[in-house]
Amino acid sequence: MLFPRSSGVLLHPTSLPGRYGIGDLGEWAYRFVDYLEATGQSIWQVLPLGPTSYGDSPYQCLSAFAGNPNLISLDKLVGVGWLSNDDLADVPAFPAEHVDYGWVIDYHNKMLNLAYGNFKAHASADSKSYFNYWCGEQASWLQDFALFVALKNSHSGRPWVMWPEGEALRHPDVIAAAKVSLADEIEEQKWRQWVFFAQWSEIKGYANGKGIRLVGDIPIFVAHDSSDVWGNPHLYYLDDHGNPTVVAGVPPDYFSETGQRWGNPLYRWDVMASEGYAWWISRFRAMLSMVDLIRIDHFRGFEAYWEVPASEPTAVKGRWVDGPRQHFFDAVASALGTLPILAEDLGLITEGVVALRDNNNLPGMKVLQFAFGGTCGDDPFLPHHHVPNCIVYTGTHDNNTTVGWWRSGEATKAIRSCVQRYVGHKIENSINWELIRLGMGSVAHTFIMPMQDILGLGEESRMNTPGNPSGNWSWRFMPEALQHKSKDRLARLTQFYSRWPKRN
Repeated sequence: MLFPRSSGVLLHPTSLPGRYGIGDLGEWAYRFVDYLEATGQSIWQVLPLGPTSYGDSPYQCLSAFAGNPNLISLDKLVGVGWLSNDDLADVPAFPAEHVDYGWVIDYHNKMLNLAYGNFKAHASADSKSYFNYWCGEQASWLQDFALFVALKNSHSGRPWVMWPEGEALRHPDVIAAAKVSLADEIEEQKWRQWVFFAQWSEIKGYANGKGIRLVGDIPIFVAHDSSDVWGNPHLYYLDDHGNPTVVAGVPPDYFSETGQRWGNPLYRWDVMASEGYAWWISRFRAMLSMVDLIRIDHFRGFEAYWEVPASEPTAVKGRWVDGPRQHFFDAVASALGTLPILAEDLGLITEGVVALRDNNNLPGMKVLQFAFGGTCGDDPFLPHHHVPNCIVYTGTHDNNTTVGWWRSGEATKAIRSCVQRYVGHKIENSINWELIRLGMGSVAHTFIMPMQDILGLGEESRMNTPGNPSGNWSWRFMPEALQHKSKDRLARLTQFYSRWPKRN
C-alpha cells in the first residue's frame, strides 16, 4: 500500500546535532531514526539534499542530481581510514544551536581535501574500483557537475555567466583544456559525491530496515547558477550570454505583498517535450534511488507557472503561462510507472491544478496554520474538510514554528478565537500539541510535523522566512531533544490515532 495511515517528522539533516558545526549522516542521523521508530513514526521528510551555494538555500542547489558534501560524516571517514582521530582532534568551537555556514564550509572543505588525499594514497584497490565503477554509472550528470564545480572554484565561486566566455558557453576546445588542467579537482569532486551517496545509502537502508520511509523534495525549478543549466542551456530561456530572459516566482500572496521573485530560469517545455522529457525522467529516477516518496515543490507549475521578466525587481509584473500538464505526467509514467509523488499544492490553486493532481491520484497538502483565517469553520484546511488522499502538516519549512506563529502577530485575534472555538477550550501554552492532535486525528492518510513543533520551540527556531535573503536554514536541535518529555506524548498520540505502523 503506497500510503498507509502514518505520521512522520520533517527534519533536514543539517539540523541534527554533532560537533562539526552542521548535522551530517553520521551517529546522530542513526539516533534520529531510532527516535522515529521509538515514537511510532514511519516517515522522515527532508528538504532538497543538493550542494548549496550563496544564501545556503537547499532550494537553490548547484545541481539537481548531486548531494551536499557538507553532510558527509567525518567520523565515518575515520572509520574507513581516510581521516584519523588526530585529524579531528582540533575541531573549531562551532555553535551548537545553529549552522554558521561560512565557517562550516571552510572546515569541511579542509577535512574533505585531506581525506581525498589519503584515499588517493592509501585506499585499497577494491575501494578505487568501486569508486570508478560508480563514476561510470553516474556519468550522465556527474561529469558535468564535477567540471562545473572545479571551474567555479577556479573562479572564486563566481556564477558561471561571469566566467570567461569559452568556459561559460562551453566552447569545445576550452572545455577540453579545462578537463586536463583541472583533472585532479574534477576527480575529487566525483569522490565527494561517491562518499555522500554511499553514506546516504547506508542511512536510508537503516531507516527502511526499521519500517521508516524517506520523503525527498524536488523543487520544480533549478538554480540558474547550476551545472544543470550550464550543461543544458538549450532547455532554458536564456540570452546569448547565458542570462535568463524570464524567471520563476509567484504572485503576491500570504507571504509577500510583492510576490516572490525566485529568479530561477524557466524551462523550454516544448524542447523538453521534443526530447521525451528525458532530463526530468533522469531526475525522477535519480531521486527514487535516494528516497521512497517524492514531494514536488510548487506542483502547480506543471499546470501553469508565474513568468516574470528577468529585468523586473519583484514578481508583481508577471503573467501565468501554461505548463506541460498531463502530457508530462503521461510521459513520466510511461517511462517509470506509477510515481510515489506528494503534490505541494499550496498558494493560488485553480480548478486546472486540482484536476491535474486528482487525475494522477496524487495527495495534496493541508497546512493547519492556514486553516483558521477567513470565516471560522469554512476553510478547506480544517480537519473536518480533509479527504483521505492528502498530507497534513502543522506547518512547513516556510512557516513559522507553531508556537512562534501563535505568539506573534501572524495568529491574529480572529485566528486565535477560531482556534479556541475549534478545539473547544482555552489554549494556554500547548498550541503546538493542539495542532498535532488535530493532524493526528485527521482522516488524511499521512500527517507530518516539523521537529520544532514536537519540541514546542518558538520563532527563534524557524527554518526559513520566505523573502529574507539571509539568516535562514541554520536551525539545529540539541542532543537532549531526542529524550525530551514530548517523546512519550508523541508516541501516545500516534498510537491513539492509529498511525503506529505495523512493523515486520
